[in-house]
Amino acid sequence: MHTTQTGILVDVTKMARYLEFSIDSKSDIKTALQATASIDVSENLVIGIGQSLLDSLGKEIPGLYTMPAQTAAGIDVPSTPGALWCWLRGNDRGNIFHRSRQIENMLAPGFVLSNVIDSFQYDENRDLSGYEDGTENPEGDNAVQAAIVQNRGAGLDGGSFVVVQQWLHDFDKLDEMTSSERDDVIGRHVSDNEEFDEAPESAHVKRTAQESFSPEAFVLRRSMPWTEGTDAGLVFVSFGHSFAAFEALFNRMLGKEDAISDGLFTFTRPISGSYYWCPPVKDGKLDLTVLDFTDS
Repeated sequence: MHTTQTGILVDVTKMARYLEFSIDSKSDIKTALQATASIDVSENLVIGIGQSLLDSLGKEIPGLYTMPAQTAAGIDVPSTPGALWCWLRGNDRGNIFHRSRQIENMLAPGFVLSNVIDSFQYDENRDLSGYEDGTENPEGDNAVQAAIVQNRGAGLDGGSFVVVQQWLHDFDKLDEMTSSERDDVIGRHVSDNEEFDEAPESAHVKRTAQESFSPEAFVLRRSMPWTEGTDAGLVFVSFGHSFAAFEALFNRMLGKEDAISDGLFTFTRPISGSYYWCPPVKDGKLDLTVLDFTDS
């Protein structure tokens, strides 16, 4: 039976770890992919495949490409593509650590671990700025419609496309703002999470009102805060049946429509960014039949 990777559609866990892999040896990629295809995919693991991996195989997945780097309104948006992405989820940091080591060993020597981010849930799905995250997330069938590929054929249906960005917050700038100035940045009151009409056009909720686009630009967000030393921010994770909705939202955030950039950029910025294809699963394993890598 073909299904979606379960972890995409369920709520975030208390803790998580993101693993990004690069290609270590092209000669061992097929063996590493066979190992990838043997991994049990439960709701505590989501796996994504990057364009560079497809390039090494000479394969294509319709709708997958490398996230473009760009600069707009003085905002630098980096592209840091990876070959493979794993999102480990759970409520015990030790279990996540041991699972990540197991996966890293399974994928060697074809893949080498290039980046690790540990994250966590804060105060019932709040960003470290104090504001609730994912308030307008679609639910139920609407989440499936937004996030999951359908009617594209075997090996594609049930898959998803994920955007992964690490955002670095400037908490000193946040501290300099009054509570009303911070509310204006977001477009919601931190006290009750309610939107307010008098928020400026740069407010994040106005920049990203998903129903205001044509077609509507709904995505399924699964973001979590991160910290490392004195640095901290948000790992933005967004699933869609394509990248079109995210790109529409992000282009408006950058002010490409009307030269009004999102207020979020006053205190935070992306320091990484990548696109991945999350294959469907069959009998609890990744369905990689469309890659046909055994004969490539």
